[in-house]
Amino acid sequence: MMLTIHAITAFDDNYIWFIQAENSTGVLIVDPGDAAPAIEAIKKLKLDPVAILITHGCHDHVDGIAELLSHYELPVYGPSNEFIPHLSHALTQGDTFTISDEFPEINVLDIPGHTRGHIGFVIEDKLFCGDTLFAAGCGRTHGGQPEVLFTSLEKIANLPEQTQIYCAHEYTAANLRFAETVEPNNSHIQQRIIDTKSLRQQAKPTIPFSLALELKTNPFLRCGEVEVVKAAEQQLGERVNSKAATFRTLRAWKDRF
Repeated sequence: MMLTIHAITAFDDNYIWFIQAENSTGVLIVDPGDAAPAIEAIKKLKLDPVAILITHGCHDHVDGIAELLSHYELPVYGPSNEFIPHLSHALTQGDTFTISDEFPEINVLDIPGHTRGHIGFVIEDKLFCGDTLFAAGCGRTHGGQPEVLFTSLEKIANLPEQTQIYCAHEYTAANLRFAETVEPNNSHIQQRIIDTKSLRQQAKPTIPFSLALELKTNPFLRCGEVEVVKAAEQQLGERVNSKAATFRTLRAWKDRF
């Protein structure tokens, strides 16, 4: 089943994702933090909203729900372990559901760490991961345990490498500056910096991206690589004894970067 994905920009750097069904005007709306650009895009593209999918409860992902529901009668799917306004279908790890015959089955991943109940949606070969994983980066832990976020990223890393990842923010250029600092000799990072600059100069999104590319360029998915470990140890001033410890050091470093 072919799907068309539309990137709807919101705020300074958010993406609201529209998942349009094949040969149909039906569309799923992912993380509408702001209703105005979503409604404008619905009208411009002549689409018919079918449902809202929410990855987590941060305001820039949920604040548009109420206004959308005042215009359209829609179910709201989201994590069972967080407060989501107007939630009608609570989801957790292992849940699978089909919204209508227009759309393929959707699988749910528990990927907490950025927030306590964060989930992701896997639709065919596409992962909508909110703020857990970014291009060349990952979300902050908001006071939680870095090890929880590390485990979620390992879960994503084990998906098929052809998986196309749709995260919720255009942070790629800034994340690559950090990645280059961690791994200055990584040629894949150098090429991605060039590619990202070109896309942004054309006002094009750097998202989606493949998991295969992330595994080559995202330091948070490369915590077992020698150069990444050495960079973490330099920052920490002592040896790190696990991938999780490397991740914890990188995340604290990035917070200060």
